[in-house]
Amino acid sequence: MTSHASTIDFSLAAVTRRRALWIGSAAGLELGMARTAIGALADVTDAESPQAAATAASAADVAQVTPLFAVLAADRPGRFTPADALLLSRTWPLMPIVSVASSLVDGRRRSGPQLPGIEEVPWHDLPGRCGWWLAAFEAGLPTSLGLPATARREERLLESIGGIRASDPAAHHGHGVHMPGACGDVSVAAIQTDDLDGLCDLLALAGHRVVNRQVGRPRLDETAPTLIWDVRDLAGPDLEWLRLLAANRPGLFIVILDSFPRGDSVLAAMRAGAAAVLGRPVSLEALAGTLLQKRLGKPSHAGLGRAAGGR
Repeated sequence: MTSHASTIDFSLAAVTRRRALWIGSAAGLELGMARTAIGALADVTDAESPQAAATAASAADVAQVTPLFAVLAADRPGRFTPADALLLSRTWPLMPIVSVASSLVDGRRRSGPQLPGIEEVPWHDLPGRCGWWLAAFEAGLPTSLGLPATARREERLLESIGGIRASDPAAHHGHGVHMPGACGDVSVAAIQTDDLDGLCDLLALAGHRVVNRQVGRPRLDETAPTLIWDVRDLAGPDLEWLRLLAANRPGLFIVILDSFPRGDSVLAAMRAGAAAVLGRPVSLEALAGTLLQKRLGKPSHAGLGRAAGGR
């Protein structure tokens, strides 16, 4: 796992548009993987606490250099309070804030936002959504970043569709914003027909063409460059099939959808050949952002498996 500097340096953030702020812990497999993925996409400034971030910004006189977004990373329940979010908002009034926690933090609430007004993003979806936010920001397209934490899933979906459809020239008679993540051929496999149909519809909204549909496990002779496989609940037999598939098609970009991704299961899937593991129901932004990184040739989540394996 990559190591982070103990001091906060905002000077680097002033020279790039792709800047983000990570506040809190990056310890542990899950938060560490999320932090590493964002670091591959943007210039990330690390701070131990909101107070440390605000103090460093004030001392460096760069509070006006607003990061695209800030991540409050919780390694334990109650690490952050509404006062922390308020402090960040006063330092950077225009900066959206999201929170992320590992999947196995004991004592967390099971419903509702962990912090009032702050959306909690699943750790396994954060890299994909971050990839989409950054690309859409540079293209001047709308995203769900900054929507109120109380926004319903349908509202977030509609906001995401607006930006993703605007990035598709075919939807605007050749006048859309060119983003190389759209219009790729994709194969889809899912355990149940309803899941398969819904996933194909979601991919169509993201501008991808579904060339193969498979109920059950994907075929080993898959021909498309990208495969989305909804395993529902990742298990040992799925990993064995994944290894066979990856060995048979070494260049295949495989995205697994799992009901409850954990650090160990995600790492096992990536070692078996998956490029990324996303939660289900899958976020449109997480899916579009993950596929965008593949099209851009940037590091996928698979690189995180190698980094974590070398700790």
